[in-house]
Amino acid sequence: MTTVLLLTISNVFMTFAWYGHLKFKDSPLWKVILVSWLIAFVEYCFQVPANRLGHAHFSAAQLKIIQEVITLIVFSVFSVLYLKESLKWNYIVGFLLILAAVFFVFKRW
Repeated sequence: MTTVLLLTISNVFMTFAWYGHLKFKDSPLWKVILVSWLIAFVEYCFQVPANRLGHAHFSAAQLKIIQEVITLIVFSVFSVLYLKESLKWNYIVGFLLILAAVFFVFKRW
């Protein structure tokens, strides 16, 4: 659970680093790059421990798929609430297909 919590926190920071600047299109590119890098540094402070701790319980592939699912959830909330974009049906279908990957990665064959 600690791994999932740390990955979620890191994802919130990374989503703002990657997409938060889209609301500030008049800001110079060098400024948004600098701010994004500073936010990304904080993200790494959560991401690296999450993967280090998580690797005791999960394979690297499982950690990656957990990360992707969290990313989709965080991004969906972010895009609707912060960017005021709609979540279209085809986005949801695409996300569900990615969620199907969870089954294949975690299934013991």
